[in-house]
Amino acid sequence: MSDVQKVQVGEVQLAYRVWGEEEAPPAVLLHSLGEDGEDWRGVVARLTATHLVYALDQRGHGHSDWPGEYGFERWRDDVIGFLGALGLERVTLIGHSLGAVAALLAAKASPERVERLIIEEPAPPVRAEPPLEAPETPEGPLAFDRRATAAVAAECDAPDPAWWSDLAKIAAPTLVIGGGPTSHVPQSHLADLVDRIPDARLVTIDGAGHLVHEERPLEFLAAVNTFLTPHA
Repeated sequence: MSDVQKVQVGEVQLAYRVWGEEEAPPAVLLHSLGEDGEDWRGVVARLTATHLVYALDQRGHGHSDWPGEYGFERWRDDVIGFLGALGLERVTLIGHSLGAVAALLAAKASPERVERLIIEEPAPPVRAEPPLEAPETPEGPLAFDRRATAAVAAECDAPDPAWWSDLAKIAAPTLVIGGGPTSHVPQSHLADLVDRIPDARLVTIDGAGHLVHEERPLEFLAAVNTFLTPHA
């Protein structure tokens, strides 16, 4: 099963795809800014060997609604609402970049729903110098709502001071995957995340850059499978 399906979550309809056997434990994939659930197709086949995989189009992306209202807390609430709407009580949550931040926030807010947490190249909201500026909207059709980019830039310009301290509330065993120094995300931020999350480990795939699961899928999957193997 991989056709796009939709579910109502609060005021938005969210699109998603499903792969795997219904009896398998669920894993939910959250893409980065500007992508959609199709971004995970390169690794889905291996993940379905052990999990029923849901790939979500987050609000403002792909086939989900583009309401114009964005921000990390809205993406977090959509994830929690999605789990509730589909009756997914305990999941492995896997996120990349923006999706990784949404996954972190969801794991903090609803620890009872997240069994394991995997975050690839998360970009935590850290004030940039000079402040980030949202790019101008180009002409022509887009695969996502550019207003989502403006929302991310605004939150990074004025991050919530509790964001880092609240990481201690994450109860799920957590794997942080970094792409090494060729990534635009400072790898020191990933090390800080691991230091603040009670049960976390860091795997760095040097040379992968920001798009680890796309550029180095086999090494990404090896890290994920090792983490998800009991007693690993």
